[in-house]
Amino acid sequence: MRITPSILSADFANLQRDIERIPSSDALHIDVMDNHFVPNLTLGLPVVEAIRAITQHMLDIHLMIADPDRWAPAYAEAGAESVSFHVEAAHAPIRLARELRALGARASLGLKPATPIEPYLDILGEFDQILIMTVEPGFGGQRFLDAMLPKIRRTREAIAARGTDIWIQVDGGVSESTIDQCIEAGADTFVAGSAVFGAEEPDAMVQALRAHGDKFGRCAH
Repeated sequence: MRITPSILSADFANLQRDIERIPSSDALHIDVMDNHFVPNLTLGLPVVEAIRAITQHMLDIHLMIADPDRWAPAYAEAGAESVSFHVEAAHAPIRLARELRALGARASLGLKPATPIEPYLDILGEFDQILIMTVEPGFGGQRFLDAMLPKIRRTREAIAARGTDIWIQVDGGVSESTIDQCIEAGADTFVAGSAVFGAEEPDAMVQALRAHGDKFGRCAH
């Protein structure tokens, strides 16, 4: 079980400070938005390169952009260990996943809430992670959509049937009150933004969220 705090909820004027406040996190989740695929504009490649220079944390990039086929490889080249792109935006998802893997990054396929997993079951093996959005992408601090739990469960069943090690990441509204449902449904990697950076002790919250996995015997930090 992995906890990957979203720096979208960090203090952008003090990013290094906030990154250093979560030493026990498994990765830094970095949301890249272009105001086209989603109605918000955040940070891009130069900021990711700056973050790479000041931390040894795994960088987990989440591209919410209109043309990932063009831009995603640059994030792998910048040193990101994992790059998620959305199937709704990608023109050639298999080719892009293979390009990311060739550059040494984990390839992750993102699905918006209304996008079913079923059309992509035959190509699951092309990916290292499936990112299931549990809010509409674009803004942090939204309420968890429990209607996504069956999709998480079906994705886990499909992965188990293949016998492959593909992570299932959930992103959106993850907190101590929602994480158990996600774990039970089969998720093992969790993006938490406001729950972590809104806590008085962010790293204590990272550890508290991870501790929920102990109840299910799935904590593998």
